[in-house]
Amino acid sequence: MQTETVGTFSLDENVWKGVTLTDSAAKQVKTLINQDPEVKGLQLSVKQSGCAGFAYVLDLTKQPAGDDLVFEHDGAKLFIPLKAMPFIDGTEVDFVREGLNQIFKFNNPKAQHACGCGESFGV
Repeated sequence: MQTETVGTFSLDENVWKGVTLTDSAAKQVKTLINQDPEVKGLQLSVKQSGCAGFAYVLDLTKQPAGDDLVFEHDGAKLFIPLKAMPFIDGTEVDFVREGLNQIFKFNNPKAQHACGCGESFGV
């Protein structure tokens, strides 16, 4: 009789590459958090959304969750929920000007495809 084993995956035991902020993104995060002394940083998470499957969610956070991972660049803190790491590990967060708009851009090596409007991605 042949038995098959199934591997397990642990969020806590995985070694993450991390998430990085460009200088431009760090400057914008600091601008946002300096508007309210209670804000500790920016939280980046993902949610199921859009035509490609997932969307990035950015929120100012006053109290990070206990399982958030913290990535910091030049005093700007980015909090990432542990459960989001499989989707965004290795991502570079940038802040760019596109015409009259200024937006955060996510250079995510795990994203296999994105929707045409750029609002969602799939892994």
